[in-house]
Amino acid sequence: MRIVRLVSPLLLLLPFAVSAQVRQEGEERADVAPSNWSLGVAGAIRTELYAGEGNHTRAIPFFGYEGERFYFRGISAGYHLVKSDSFVLDGFVSGRLDAMDADDFGRRELARRGIDRDLLEDRDDSVDAGVSASWRGTAGEIQVEVKADIADVSGGYEADVSYRYPMQAGGWLFTPSVGVSALSKDLANYYYGTLDEEVARGVVSYRPGSVTIPHIGLTVAKPFAEKWRFIANVSYQVLPDEISDSPLVAENTDGVGQAFFGISRSF
Repeated sequence: MRIVRLVSPLLLLLPFAVSAQVRQEGEERADVAPSNWSLGVAGAIRTELYAGEGNHTRAIPFFGYEGERFYFRGISAGYHLVKSDSFVLDGFVSGRLDAMDADDFGRRELARRGIDRDLLEDRDDSVDAGVSASWRGTAGEIQVEVKADIADVSGGYEADVSYRYPMQAGGWLFTPSVGVSALSKDLANYYYGTLDEEVARGVVSYRPGSVTIPHIGLTVAKPFAEKWRFIANVSYQVLPDEISDSPLVAENTDGVGQAFFGISRSF
């Protein structure tokens, strides 16, 4: 089974996340690596989203680079267009790992909704390009991000607004976060609705349209053995009715929980 959908939300919270790296002197954020190069491995799990796919686990290697202007963070690459102690404006390109193979849907689960799995198409990965702006002060950090599909897979776009508050206690770094993502109708229809070619084969027509998805999370990190670092994240997305009512989504799914645990070494 392909589990790539699990990776995308979690990657946003790893040291190479598509987020502005804004730190005040003497402070660190749990989800941002403290040195130029980092390499590590992690395990991740996500609760069931699509009908019949079940919960998934996956091992994920990751690495990144943080330069004065340019950064590479796993599936993302960006450039700091503006960078100061309290404000960062980035331009970036990133992979969207939201693919779902048609064979990964549960045949019986779909049949209960009158859908023949053999009539479904795969949902593919894509590439996004966008801008991200982040403001940081003593009250925390606010980030606004807008990105659009440049590979013409869904032809849609996504906007996200989030708030983070980095903290330190007993050698641990904590970054709680809360925010909301807005998906355009083309993006939501592609990943959560039925496609025109599927409807032409007899699959029920379903279009969720544009949706908003609230999310909360907590990232923790603990440096150890000089250059090593433990990092973990738990997060939860609240699915709107337009998504949870989709015939492709698991029944009684009002939200999706995710967890990630990993270690990395800085160079």
